[in-house]
Amino acid sequence: MKPSDQFHAGIVVDDLAAAAAELTALFGYEWCAEMGGSTRVRLPEGDAVLDLRSVYSKSTPRVELVRSVPGTLWQPADSGVHHLGYWSDDVAADSAELAGRGHELEAQGRRPDGTPYWAFHRAAGGARVELVTRELQPVLERYWATGGRNG
Repeated sequence: MKPSDQFHAGIVVDDLAAAAAELTALFGYEWCAEMGGSTRVRLPEGDAVLDLRSVYSKSTPRVELVRSVPGTLWQPADSGVHHLGYWSDDVAADSAELAGRGHELEAQGRRPDGTPYWAFHRAAGGARVELVTRELQPVLERYWATGGRNG
């Protein structure tokens, strides 16, 4: 993991449309279409299916707005910024390194074969980090370029 792998700042909000409109009015951000839906997630208390929805800015620096999910780690942060997202060439190895350095694993998305493709970690009193497999980079770059609209 290195600083150049950082690709977005995530903000958890209760209302995606209102938050996007505010950032557009304040800073001129343009937004992709909303993405997400029912997602299998491994949490410390066990596996769950959550309705995870988000929208990325087309504008850079990239911002991800995530709709809050009551009773989970996806709650608005006092500071505004919920997490920093980093590309990972090996989510399992990078996740293990973060855990070994005291960054608690809060949630992990897994493929049907059990391989993690994203993970959230948080250090006591520190920033939350989201690891995202670099395999998704071309998919997200296409999403950002088209705004998530079939084009």
